[in-house]
Amino acid sequence: MSLKTVLILLGLALATIFALVCVLLTRERTPRTCQHLPPEQEDVEDGQSLVFADLTPEEMSRVVRYLQGNLGVPLVDASRAKPSDNCIASVDLQVPAKAEVLRFLDGGGARPPREALAVLYFGNQAEPNITEYVVGPLPLPAYHRDVTVQKYGGKVPYHRRPVTGKEYMDINALIQRELRKAPRFLAACCESDGTNLAILTTAPRGFKSGDRMTWFVLFHNVAGTGYYLSPVGLEVLVDHGDLHVSQWQLRQVFYNGRYFASTGDLEREFLAGALEVVRLKQPQADAVLGLMRPRRLPGSPGPLQFEPQGPRYSVRDNHITFQGWSIAFGMNPNTGPRLFDIRYRGERIVYELSLQEALALYGSNCPGGMSTRYLDGSFGIGRFAYELVQGLDCPYTATYVDRHYLAETDTPKTNQNSLCIFEHDSALPLRRHFSDSQSLYYGGLRKNTLVIRTISTLINYDYIWDFMFHGSGAVEVRVHATGYISSSFFHGQGTDYGNRVGPHTLGTMHLHHIHYKVDLDVDGQLNSLETQDMEYEFVKDPWSAQNTIERPYLRRERLQKEDEAAFPLNSPMPRYLSFVSPKPNKWEHPRSYRIQIISFAGKHLPTNSSMERSVSWGRYQLAVTRRKEEEPTSTSIYNQNDPWTPTVAFADFINNETITNEDLVAWITVGFLHVPHAEDVPNTVTVGNGVGFFLRPYNFFNEDPSVDSSDSVYFSSDQDAGACGANPLACLSSAAACAPRLPPFHFRGFLNL
Repeated sequence: MSLKTVLILLGLALATIFALVCVLLTRERTPRTCQHLPPEQEDVEDGQSLVFADLTPEEMSRVVRYLQGNLGVPLVDASRAKPSDNCIASVDLQVPAKAEVLRFLDGGGARPPREALAVLYFGNQAEPNITEYVVGPLPLPAYHRDVTVQKYGGKVPYHRRPVTGKEYMDINALIQRELRKAPRFLAACCESDGTNLAILTTAPRGFKSGDRMTWFVLFHNVAGTGYYLSPVGLEVLVDHGDLHVSQWQLRQVFYNGRYFASTGDLEREFLAGALEVVRLKQPQADAVLGLMRPRRLPGSPGPLQFEPQGPRYSVRDNHITFQGWSIAFGMNPNTGPRLFDIRYRGERIVYELSLQEALALYGSNCPGGMSTRYLDGSFGIGRFAYELVQGLDCPYTATYVDRHYLAETDTPKTNQNSLCIFEHDSALPLRRHFSDSQSLYYGGLRKNTLVIRTISTLINYDYIWDFMFHGSGAVEVRVHATGYISSSFFHGQGTDYGNRVGPHTLGTMHLHHIHYKVDLDVDGQLNSLETQDMEYEFVKDPWSAQNTIERPYLRRERLQKEDEAAFPLNSPMPRYLSFVSPKPNKWEHPRSYRIQIISFAGKHLPTNSSMERSVSWGRYQLAVTRRKEEEPTSTSIYNQNDPWTPTVAFADFINNETITNEDLVAWITVGFLHVPHAEDVPNTVTVGNGVGFFLRPYNFFNEDPSVDSSDSVYFSSDQDAGACGANPLACLSSAAACAPRLPPFHFRGFLNL
């Protein structure tokens, strides 16, 4: 090869290398379309939200060890404890007093001591009782103090304790023993010896304070499907109030419209030919009512939501930030999801937003159904929030968070991936306008929302709890109900109480009422309550004295007392109702947040009912009271098993105190009446079964804050709308190439039951 050829080749190689270097350097200066970008850091939080953080498993364990070593009484693990034992029922965070927290968050004060609230059942005492202790400081407990009398005005009677898993196991054993006394009846009615029948509890448990007698409803149990739609017509009343399990008794039996003193009596009536028996076949697994297995092979996948450059929100410990929003989140094992210190653009709007209770009240012509008033907090709304299924319960690419709890055992439990956080594109404009006159342009903004979600499975029902944060500064709270309906055996005039949904299945009417606490702090703690609504006035036309016009005008009113601010359920309420600050916006209107309720609740329990005071929060669709540290919750887990002498009666919170320029709390009830029908099989659908409320800025800002959103779109007739520089929507074609490599599907939700 000649020297000239070598020099030419060397020159070409150098030119190629130079060109490649230039390309690489240019690429480094240009953001990659699919490069994951970190979320905007809108504030430096420095771990302040940890003041609201749920207890860690290690903290729970330390509290248990401290109590075991410092109470001076024997403690049995609650998973094994008999009613005559002492045990630790639960351990949860003791939320610090608001004044202490605000001194820390806003005033540079000391961080409040971290403490736990421990609930203990003392059955092995001269006077059995429930006692609550505050234990601290964490992580190394050194003290405990009994707060029961301070919270409830006295010791909590032992019969009010929620039923434990061990107690249910002992009840089940008793029922199985009793069923063996009616073998021929069971074979005839149900093709069963009793061991393959499922047993469903009802509540409350009796008719007066001190009772602990529960109706249990029996169903055919078929693996792989919900038994709730297969009642066999048999129900039993069990007295389990004695401290000694050996003294428990079966008090009554119900079958197909008739009552019997015992299963032995039932058997004798059957053998004598005096009993009308509906002979049911054992359901087959592939044809049972309520089967959820797919009937068709999978089709093509549906739409998939993903973030081309990664999540635009940030989750650190118990703190979330998203486009101006800042939220601390947690989960109470009894009452479920709770949010604290909700801020938008650095300003606190809500100090606390928490679920309080979920009531399901049934009607039926069977004893179990007609006496059921479930207060789900006593069962554990947060405790039974299990792992979420990615791609169905929440978007596949959502952020999933574990929740920990300690209840009915000395060992902390973890519900993995039981809370999810995601940004949701609702496929709806948040706002938009197409201008077809004067100048021609289009402007708009997609309605992208941050969602915090968890789902509780409470026996048959699944409640989907959503907390949503919008770019307009609005907070939306919504609950959807799904899962299986509860049912009774169809007999007699059953359709007076629901609809027949199977050969022998009555879908029983019921109502769902949900209660929330909303501690709004609108531009400070001191707020007032203002209502606005429309009226008509008839006036003479100013330009035509012989004519009149019906002119709508705005009627404003400041409510002064709590009694004025208690709005009965299903009664007309002012269309605009706002928490107002003494401080004005730019236009001299008080800075406010409006409460807007979306609900179609059933009728509240009559106030002359002996148990109504235990759910007296349900009297009101909205009640506004002065915030008090001694009124932290609207109900109690002890109300379920003694609703006749409620431990907490919300009606007592309303005592006509002034609500002008005070720290106020809004207590909101939403719900719906559900009359089950054929389309509730296999499951109730979420469509039409969602209720909730909004917290919407009302003159809080000087304009819609979403105008500052980087997602805004605007282009005019003299622009090229297809150019990425002029219209961000034109950039989406390249973003579509950024579909993520999804992680493998996994689910471990069955492992921790």
